[in-house]
Amino acid sequence: MKTIDIVSMPPLKRFGYRLATGVKHLPQGLRQMSAAVWRGMRKRAAGIRDAAKEYVSMFRKGDVRTRLSYGIMGTGCFLRGQLVKGLTYLFLQAAFIVYMATFGLSRLALLPSLGKAVKQEVWNEKLQIYEYIQGDNSMLILLFSVLTLFILFAFLGAYFASVRTAFRNQELMENGHRPPGFLADLRHLIDSRLHVAFLTPPIFGVFLFTILPLIFMILIAFTNYDSAHQPPGTLFTWVGFENFKNIFWSNPIQSQTFAGIFRWTLVWAFFATFSNYILGMILALMINKKGIRFKKLWRTIFIVTIAVPQFVSLLLMSRLLADQGALNVLLGQLGIERIPFLTNAIWARITVIVVNIWVGIPYTMLITSGILMNIPAELYESARIDGAGVLKTFSKITMPYMLFVTTPYLITQFIGNINNFNVIYLLSGGGPLSLDYYQAGKTDLLVTWLYKLTVNNQDYNLASAIGIIIFVVSAVLSLIVFNLSASTRKEDTFQ
Repeated sequence: MKTIDIVSMPPLKRFGYRLATGVKHLPQGLRQMSAAVWRGMRKRAAGIRDAAKEYVSMFRKGDVRTRLSYGIMGTGCFLRGQLVKGLTYLFLQAAFIVYMATFGLSRLALLPSLGKAVKQEVWNEKLQIYEYIQGDNSMLILLFSVLTLFILFAFLGAYFASVRTAFRNQELMENGHRPPGFLADLRHLIDSRLHVAFLTPPIFGVFLFTILPLIFMILIAFTNYDSAHQPPGTLFTWVGFENFKNIFWSNPIQSQTFAGIFRWTLVWAFFATFSNYILGMILALMINKKGIRFKKLWRTIFIVTIAVPQFVSLLLMSRLLADQGALNVLLGQLGIERIPFLTNAIWARITVIVVNIWVGIPYTMLITSGILMNIPAELYESARIDGAGVLKTFSKITMPYMLFVTTPYLITQFIGNINNFNVIYLLSGGGPLSLDYYQAGKTDLLVTWLYKLTVNNQDYNLASAIGIIIFVVSAVLSLIVFNLSASTRKEDTFQ
């Protein structure tokens, strides 16, 4: 299809065409992505190979003091007058050796099995009582093993930095220069490398409090850490991809639950996102229409729901819509049959979508109001001169402008609704419960099901696998939609 034909399409039809085209070419995109990953891995391998060659080359070219740094960190600095730097490297090496000898190596040795010694009850003849012998803790073994690997990689970085520093000092002295002292290094750090000084602590914090727990939780997905394997009383072990197999096909009840919840999650995310977006935009258009009086008053009225904490509003609505809630009591008094807002699967799903519209429209209205006020008035004047009506003006000016600006917002909202815990859990609790589902109800999303699996049933392995799936789905959908949008393709040309 020619570009001019695509451009002339209505916005929604054009988006659908590009989405279908993107899905059609998805296998090719996946191949390209795999090729890019492979090229990145090869580049990284080449970098490691070059670093190894540099390591050997510096040893061959180095003098005695430089070569001593290969065995004892900081020697090349200490023997060339850099006392503080040399002692720092030496302290790091000593601390690493002590840590690995007393703790780290024992944990890494248990990593393949995640523990062997089980908690035992032994009879003490002398005291005439049963004593408990503490066994291994699989969770702590896995956690500290990952931490030890991080420490190992950090030490290797410090070790190579020590070798390079020793060789650099050797080159300086061979060229008649003196290696910089502590004060000179400090001034250099504060001056030209100030960014390194400020970024180093946050980077360590990110690794310690974000990346480390993330890797730990990912690894849990490849174990049998569930209610039947609770350390320290019971050890858990590696099971490979068994949890993913159970979710997709091996375990009938779990696979059926995942399929049903996954479909509902996508349906919920779609309606929760676009109902708020469309209705919020219509509301903003009505308020911003010329001739409407008291615009500020109308905006204030519609954003009152924002002033009340969302969890309060949702808990209030859950009580109001309960089988014995105020609304059903009122319907009963009027002689109308009570409506199972939260106890019937279909009614519950409709209810959570409608309530989400009520709490979500004000945010969309505020965002779209700001955008509408920034659309150049000349565009509308030109359209009216050319004889364009209201619908034509909306489809050719307002809607394209809105979609261009708000596409990133729509993507974030869609992903946010996939992981929208508050609305579902506080309003319906994931119910009504179903015997066809494993530890889940008919309005549960993947994220609320994950929560129930961990808190109620201690199926941490299954929950971790679901978390990985949520991440993959969210990432793939975000990348596809964002790359198909005009926000990406016309970022530098849209006016």
